[in-house]
Amino acid sequence: MAETQEPKWYVIHTYSGHENKVMGDIEKTVKNRGIEDLICELHIPKEEYTEIKSDGTKKTGLRKKYPCYVFVKMILTDDTWYLVRNTRGVTSFVGTDYSKPQPLSDAEVRFSGLEKSKVISFDHRVGDSILVNDGPFKDSTGIIKEINLNKRSVVVKISIFGRETPVELDFSQVSSI
Repeated sequence: MAETQEPKWYVIHTYSGHENKVMGDIEKTVKNRGIEDLICELHIPKEEYTEIKSDGTKKTGLRKKYPCYVFVKMILTDDTWYLVRNTRGVTSFVGTDYSKPQPLSDAEVRFSGLEKSKVISFDHRVGDSILVNDGPFKDSTGIIKEINLNKRSVVVKISIFGRETPVELDFSQVSSI
């Protein structure tokens, strides 16, 4: 297995309810072997939830966003693959090829919220006129109605067949007029 130059995010499938144990065991092994530069980060995404019980009371808490999965940011080598794959409670890496784990794409990393620390800048504001420079609406002009930094998208009102129509576009698809 060829080494990758920079750490990438991979997804590990675990037995149900073993996510915290798997994460703890991998962290312990990484620390003991001194390979923090190869296996950089482990994460179990969680989300807040609110449940309304039959008696009308509300219960809030945290739950695993993706049960049975642990996310690991690592440089893939034979040794790191072996260490993670042979941790008790791990069933496999998620991907299409059993012999080689598939890293998450940049879009999947953004969607899963693994790297929120990255600063996202967008030089436009609601009400700005923009030009669409890519996609089916290329060369159309419109006005920004919404900006979603998490999804890296904007909702733009574009005139289609004489009607103002909201269209969701990626940041990379728009530019200033």
